[in-house]
Amino acid sequence: MSNKISTLSNYFQEYEKSISNPEQFWSDIADQFYWRKRWKNTLNWNFEKPTINWFEGGRLNITENIFEKQLYTHGDKLALIWEPNNPEEKAKKLTYKQLFKKVCQFANVLRQNGIGKGDVVAVYLPMIPELAITMLACARIGAIHSIVFAGFSSRSLQDRINDANASLLITADGGYRGNKIIPLKEIADEALLNCPSIKKVIYVERTKEKIHIQKHRDFSYSDLTRNVFEENYPEEMDSEDPLFILYTSGSTGKPKGIIHSTGGYMVYTAYTFQNVFQYNSDDVYFCTADIGWITGHSYIIYGPLLSGATTMMYEGVPNYPDPSRFWNIIEKHKVTHFYTAPTAIRALMGYGNDYIQKEKLKTLKVLGTVGEPINEAAWHWYHNHIGQGRCPVVDTWWQTETGGIAISPIAGITPTKPSYATLPLPGIQPIVVDNNGKELKEKNVQGFLCIKFPWPGMSRGIWGDQERFYTTYFKRFPELYFTGDGVKKDEEGYFRIMGRVDDVINVSGHRLGTAEIENAINENPMISESAVVGYPHKIKGEGICAFVVCPGDLITNKETISKSIIMGVNNIIGAIAKPDKIFIIPELPKTRSGKIMRRILRQIAKGEYSNFGDISTLTNSGIIDKIIDVVRK
Repeated sequence: MSNKISTLSNYFQEYEKSISNPEQFWSDIADQFYWRKRWKNTLNWNFEKPTINWFEGGRLNITENIFEKQLYTHGDKLALIWEPNNPEEKAKKLTYKQLFKKVCQFANVLRQNGIGKGDVVAVYLPMIPELAITMLACARIGAIHSIVFAGFSSRSLQDRINDANASLLITADGGYRGNKIIPLKEIADEALLNCPSIKKVIYVERTKEKIHIQKHRDFSYSDLTRNVFEENYPEEMDSEDPLFILYTSGSTGKPKGIIHSTGGYMVYTAYTFQNVFQYNSDDVYFCTADIGWITGHSYIIYGPLLSGATTMMYEGVPNYPDPSRFWNIIEKHKVTHFYTAPTAIRALMGYGNDYIQKEKLKTLKVLGTVGEPINEAAWHWYHNHIGQGRCPVVDTWWQTETGGIAISPIAGITPTKPSYATLPLPGIQPIVVDNNGKELKEKNVQGFLCIKFPWPGMSRGIWGDQERFYTTYFKRFPELYFTGDGVKKDEEGYFRIMGRVDDVINVSGHRLGTAEIENAINENPMISESAVVGYPHKIKGEGICAFVVCPGDLITNKETISKSIIMGVNNIIGAIAKPDKIFIIPELPKTRSGKIMRRILRQIAKGEYSNFGDISTLTNSGIIDKIIDVVRK
């Protein structure tokens, strides 16, 4: 890509171009892709409607930009490396030519089974190559893929299938996750008892477990692909045609089916991948996310493959068969770029440094974090022990709704600052506003994070509910996209994400970000993790309640731990931020993507012990009763 940023001054030049003439900036980048028909109008937008259209009238197929456009230059290059859950099982590697044939073959299978342009295909697969093949095959024929994380329950799958009105489900007999086998087909069968739109099911035989087969509905992936033609002509798509739906949980209510378009998403994910990670043609890139989340969509599949990269997908978990697994994978495949979540980093920190063999990390050039703000202690451990002090850490901020990375250091170019996402990428115009929507233009300010101009990768809506799209993202602050996050901007203009605004506590008129308090608590060597929420306080308005997790042998020493936490917060932030209540609990309630479900903790802190709403995304729903027991004692 000719627009790849090479120096800090080059970044500032590109950023200035992107905000002074955004349409020309993105038009120049889009011209580097293959379009069947060039667009007539680069941008048409109105946040009041809301309307966001990029590259209007442009015609393309995203898979042509992954395959046909690149096969002559690197058809024999590795496109995908798959590392299985069991380290004894052989990894699979597919070149761009090999992946192309498999995608075309399955695209033909989809067409033979009645799937065409605009149809929704639900995908409930583990992290196996067939997941990547399926989503690309859908894109090839213009079908809209709706991938559901394979850790979700039957109810969650059912709700997502019904909301999208999907006509086909692609699943597997089962999936491996650590030492467990997840019975995916069984879960899917339960969901399909209440999914009238599903006409057929295709299942991949991964575990070879015995499963129920419903005649005339269920078909084997291997049977259907056997002897199928390996050439396929791609469907011509409009730039604004939906590419996929991806469901994301709100803090309350039913999941939101976020829609992403074809052309704008393609341009933005490729541009951000190449720039943030500074990827070069001989690098090996490893993102540990699950493709069931937006990180997997944008930065395992679409962004890397559009860039001709070698991308990895891993079936298992960070600590199986032991906590050295990530580091062994890095050595085995000579990984240069490693992108993971702070949750994983903190978990691996907890095992100590004995599992880290530094000679296995010599190939690393760039480290990245995604999913939540990273606390300073985890940032330093990651930088010093995994990056060995030589690898830049790109602490990326973005959302399912943004489609791609929005605020982040550019690897090796932007000076980093622990726990800060630093500066916006070209094309992103973030501002800090107060409660009334007034922009706080000075430095050293804290408020709500909004973006005041559209970018190509942003969501086009919520499936079947555009009113909710407007209400959630545009109504509170007119003419702005409201991210839902609180933010601090420092004296250098660097952005630090403070967490969701419903995770900001107003104590005696002082707005305190829960992430900042948690960061202070997590500095305590006796604490492995914490979550801070507000609760009604007669004098302060809101009090601060901290739920903390610490090693089992320390739990009996509760008074000492609490005093140590209060002293630490007082020293790091100030007395205004010290917790009013501290509860030592066995573990935090987390979704399967690793996010803490703070709404549950807020409810418990208020003394409300029932009616927690949808908890289907919790890793361990039984933890709720254990936390309540601790609070009640």
